[in-house]
Amino acid sequence: LHQYRDILGLWQPDLGPYGGLLNVVVDGLFIIGWMYLPPHDPHVDEPMRLKPVFRIHLMEKKTATVECMYGPKGPHNGQIQMAKKNEFCTNCLQTDYHRMSGGRQEEFRTWLRDDLGRTLDDIFHEHMQELILMKFIYICQYDNCLTYRRIYHPPSRPDDLVKPGFFKGTYGSHGLEIVMLSFHGMTAKATKITGDPNVPAGQPTLEVDLTRPMRLPSIEQLRNFSELSRLVLDIRDLISREQRLAGGVEDAGSSSRAEPAQAPSPVASVEESAANGPDASENGEQQPQDLQAFVLPEEVMARNGEYPRSCRVCFYGTGLIAGHGFSSPERTPGLFILFDDNRFGFIWLELKSFSLYSRMKDKFQNSQPPSPEAFDEMLRAMQLWTT
Repeated sequence: LHQYRDILGLWQPDLGPYGGLLNVVVDGLFIIGWMYLPPHDPHVDEPMRLKPVFRIHLMEKKTATVECMYGPKGPHNGQIQMAKKNEFCTNCLQTDYHRMSGGRQEEFRTWLRDDLGRTLDDIFHEHMQELILMKFIYICQYDNCLTYRRIYHPPSRPDDLVKPGFFKGTYGSHGLEIVMLSFHGMTAKATKITGDPNVPAGQPTLEVDLTRPMRLPSIEQLRNFSELSRLVLDIRDLISREQRLAGGVEDAGSSSRAEPAQAPSPVASVEESAANGPDASENGEQQPQDLQAFVLPEEVMARNGEYPRSCRVCFYGTGLIAGHGFSSPERTPGLFILFDDNRFGFIWLELKSFSLYSRMKDKFQNSQPPSPEAFDEMLRAMQLWTT
């Protein structure tokens, strides 16, 4: 097995906008490649589902044999090629093992049930039907040959807001997707490990400004989307003015535009927010000193209504949105909500939508970057893979 030692660790398959997460591990006399699939939408807190895609094992003659694990007919002959550093390819040599007696229709129904937890009768929305069929057709093109590129677990520092790592998140009609949370000075980034035709894998779906904490208003005000929108956009405008002034460009509109009146100020330190005393929860109970009561505005759509009703801290952030085929991408303002060590959320202001993210509890070996610089270089490369 020694000749395959360099494929241990985490990898992202080259599946166009969809990406994925592969973990290659040693298991006895086997090396197994496990594909990590999110739980079925919208159950973001459930564990990941593991699916073997290949295995390498020792035969009687002490030679390593590669087997493809795709399809319903069991292991069959495969091949692994390691052409360049941090990249390898898998080839299936018996693709007839992937086929089902009922043809593509049966394969589609099986894929819907196993991978998405759905049946044809569950899919009422025409747009969702198109998205699902498009994904199936795209994936089927790669059932005999697939390229994988190495990715790393994000490095951690003692002063990180929470432990970095991989999270499952809700993305509307696209279902659940995997993101990687990492910290870069006073900026937090969530990078897509799996993606969709709008914003593909490898792109920074969220960027959070950790210098801009927000103190939430009362529950009654928070239910009003216009109030939350005003608070977030005030911070966006403040950042924009600061950037113009820092660049030596006079803010032409500052003299004619009054500063927004707001009480309390949306920008406040975490310590100041805690010092103001505990917030009352929705049912009148007092929250712990370091928590704020939280509820989604009534106009904001949530895929999963079982979100926490209190949070530690909120920050101003931006979310990446785009048209089909990653056309006209733009960063739009929103609110990042840290609920606890294992869950965070993001309110997409322009979309009036809420994404809930839950930490993957899986342990990954051979996944640490050799240096912080190597991790940053990997992030830059990921964006290029799908741009």
